[in-house]
Amino acid sequence: MELEMNWVEQIKEEIRSNSPSIYDEMELWKKHSIYKIPLRVTSLNKKAYKPQAISFGPYHYGEENLKAMEEHKHRALVHFLKRCEKPIELLFQQMDQVAQELRDSYKPLDPIWISDTPKFVQMMILDGCFILEILRANDGVLDDYAENDPVFGEHGKFYVLPYIKRDMLMLENQIPMMVLHTLIKVETGMEKEDDHEMLNEKIVKLLNPSTPIIQSLGKCMHILDVFRKSLIQLGPSHQTRMPKATKRNWLTLEAGEEIIRSAVELHEAGIRFKQSKTWSLKDVSFDRGVLRLPTLVVDDTTEYMLLNLIALERLHVGAGNEVTSFIFFMDTIIDSDMDVALLNRSGIIINALGSDKVVSKLFNSLSKDITVDRHGILDVVRMSMSDYCKKPWKRWRANLIQTYFRNPWAIVSLVAAIFLFALTIVQTVYSVRQFYQSPSPGPSPSKSPILPVTPRPRHLL
Repeated sequence: MELEMNWVEQIKEEIRSNSPSIYDEMELWKKHSIYKIPLRVTSLNKKAYKPQAISFGPYHYGEENLKAMEEHKHRALVHFLKRCEKPIELLFQQMDQVAQELRDSYKPLDPIWISDTPKFVQMMILDGCFILEILRANDGVLDDYAENDPVFGEHGKFYVLPYIKRDMLMLENQIPMMVLHTLIKVETGMEKEDDHEMLNEKIVKLLNPSTPIIQSLGKCMHILDVFRKSLIQLGPSHQTRMPKATKRNWLTLEAGEEIIRSAVELHEAGIRFKQSKTWSLKDVSFDRGVLRLPTLVVDDTTEYMLLNLIALERLHVGAGNEVTSFIFFMDTIIDSDMDVALLNRSGIIINALGSDKVVSKLFNSLSKDITVDRHGILDVVRMSMSDYCKKPWKRWRANLIQTYFRNPWAIVSLVAAIFLFALTIVQTVYSVRQFYQSPSPGPSPSKSPILPVTPRPRHLL
């Protein structure tokens, strides 16, 4: 009872005191950008959210299987300081000035990192210097590293860097971009306006080299945010047009009455698949029976990458839902390995996993327990395809293909039936024509008969 009264008094005191305004709460939530993923999400695939080679930030710091890389972080710091010829004290001082802002980026944060500021700043410096050295090594600059360096040399590019790149895309394994900008400011002695874009370009070059930056990505929260924006960027000349949708269609869509067809069924209904002009996940369109989709490479890291992007959109307010909507859309049109094979032939999916069945299972598992915007462009595209397939002659075409063209024996049987039917028609026509052209069996017109003259007897003369 006493405990209950204490709690009641605590609530009353909070009400009487000057509680934070809505604006203050809004600013507080805006500071968060790196999140501990809830157990209900990680339980679906625990390995997808946990780093395997290196830790960045406080969430996985000190884990036994990641300690081996700590030595290389210290080496990276030493190389960084030697090259820029700046004292470690200056670096520590600059990072300490933004320590509180860096801590506010994490939600939640263990109390040990709040009370022990020097340890937190040390971790940020080591992690940030290592990332900058990785970016520098990716540019081919190895003048102050040995050729046989196990991480920053050519050997590391083949056997270590792929695992580091994968861990750099884990939501729980991020550090704020402010750390990297602070280090660059110390290194160069000044802060340039284009530092953000320069750093974004280096990160995209490392993590997504096949996709050049065609527009400004702006200030990003962390590396995963940079990578996400590079996937959904569209050039200034590329305008995504919203297909027209009637009120009836919206109501039907919200009621869940739209039948989502697989890629094979869409193809049988007359829809063709083509590659989009860009690699952007937002570059999806449907017009005059042609569905255009961006090319997507599916390899061993695709699952981890997409799941962490979905988690970022799920946990960070205002991040958007472009990646989540795209994955949900792909799941609706991929039901089996036949759908993957069709999309592979169209150049939409580049299967680096080998098995089409594995790829179909991957997309079916990615969309578990996710929600999407019911008024987004992809839902309108899906609705437009559904309306296209509802046209009578499209349904007849699809039914014909599903009934007679699903296997070779059905095709042979249909061709044989058509051939026999054609022969029957030809035979019937021939018989009818022969009937009308043959002579009539009735008596022909005859002249008057000549009767024989019977001679008269002589005695009668």
